[in-house]
Amino acid sequence: MAEPVIEAKGLGVKFAMNRRRKRSLREMFIHGTKRDPNTGTDFWPLRDISFEVAKGECVGIVGKNGTGKSTLLKLIAGVLIPDEGEVAVCGKVAPLLELRAGFNDQLTGRENVNLVGSLHGMSQQLIDERFEQIVDFAEIDQKFIDTPVRHYSSGMKVRLGFALISQLEHPIMLVDEVLAVGDKSFKRKCYDAIDKMLQNQRTMVLVSHSETDLKRFCGRGLYIKNGALALDSDIESSLAAYNEDTKAEIEARKKKKKTDGDGDEKAA
Repeated sequence: MAEPVIEAKGLGVKFAMNRRRKRSLREMFIHGTKRDPNTGTDFWPLRDISFEVAKGECVGIVGKNGTGKSTLLKLIAGVLIPDEGEVAVCGKVAPLLELRAGFNDQLTGRENVNLVGSLHGMSQQLIDERFEQIVDFAEIDQKFIDTPVRHYSSGMKVRLGFALISQLEHPIMLVDEVLAVGDKSFKRKCYDAIDKMLQNQRTMVLVSHSETDLKRFCGRGLYIKNGALALDSDIESSLAAYNEDTKAEIEARKKKKKTDGDGDEKAA
């Protein structure tokens, strides 16, 4: 394997049950690192996660909702700080981790492109040069680009976010369920953009529930189950393991429901 650009060793993160989320770097800066003694029981959405990603790989993260897939992307991006282990990233990261794409709802689309672009290291000159290209790619009508994004649909937000992030020349991209939003025409543009990135030896980690998207882009899959790395293999094997476990869970629920129903009838 080539020199890794992402390396996780014994990675784990702990949440408080009643807070249900990890504090961000911004919150830690404001409030300090001390924990509230009344935060309740802690739980680990992810623990003892170890893997490496080489330059130019596209790795899919597989698993059902609530298993820590998005949390793992946030740890790689540095948005969350691990409680155990470490994750090392060699190179700048272009993250598209949520539908809002990091946008401020009170700012206009134009203002958000300028703000988020500059936060990711784009110069004002580069933003100005590529602004029309970003807006055209996102299919945002000119009459809406100077409207606060709180009035945008989720589709408009994610289209503008993807259009902006795809302009970054960062070597690593983290993408979370972005391709789930948008019509066929926009998805085709996203597919073409991702193909070009991967052809240029960009590295990508993709979270998606679409087997079609995962098989199209990813040669490798990390199957996250109950907060642990259950399998690190080719994408087909990881998806097969996930589907098999899902099928077994469904059958177990059906069996339990039938057993419970039989018990109620006997009691009656």
